Amino acid sequence: MIAPALLTGTPAVHAADQLSNALEQHGIAVDVHDGYDVALVSVWVDLLAWIDGFVYRWWTGQFSGRSRRRLYTAYTVDNPAAARCVARRYEELQQGHPVSPPLRGDPLRC
Repeated sequence: MIAPALLTGTPAVHAADQLSNALEQHGIAVDVHDGYDVALVSVWVDLLAWIDGFVYRWWTGQFSGRSRRRLYTAYTVDNPAAARCVARRYEELQQGHPVSPPLRGDPLRC
């Protein structure tokens, strides 16, 4: 458990920063957003982790057989495997959504 006196911001933001730092070790740049006691780590197309300070959650890319609802996975914020699993999902998504080619010429010109 994280001691509240050591936190800068909410437990969700602290956990999101931890995930961000761990993903950085995998060479993955992310954006962290917070509000309403929840933090979001935006990683890639269709990969957004929700953090409540206790658990990381993100879409697995799969749907349930019957209801066709999205299936999510969850890891506690103290589980070091979470960043590794997010990084694996990131690699899967990159194969299906490659980065757009760089702009040619003046990027500000329409």
